[in-house]
Amino acid sequence: MAHLYIFGTILFTVYGQLVIKWRIPFHGALPAEMLPKLIFLLKLFFDPFIMSGFVAAFLASLCWMAAMTAFDLSYAYPFMGLNFVLVFLASAILLSEQVTLYKVVGLFLIVLGIVISSRG
Repeated sequence: MAHLYIFGTILFTVYGQLVIKWRIPFHGALPAEMLPKLIFLLKLFFDPFIMSGFVAAFLASLCWMAAMTAFDLSYAYPFMGLNFVLVFLASAILLSEQVTLYKVVGLFLIVLGIVISSRG
């Protein structure tokens, strides 16, 4: 049951990353000047979907705190590597981001590291 806290952390984190990346292009490029840059970032912050990404980050933090009551950090933290895998897969499918051999090999190594470290 306590593993659900780890997976909640992962799922909320992945959601937040994906929704923020999905919404950013709707707002255009980041201006170079300081005041327009600040206004741009505030507009991003108040986008309801981006705000949901911040809420997801907060919920991920709550799940992580709950996970820390049940697991050693050295056991739980390697699972955060799954964020890389899930964001990569979802961004390729949902956002049409590029899949390369180097990225696939890197993800394989991350998964291998998760498997090895979770057994120790």
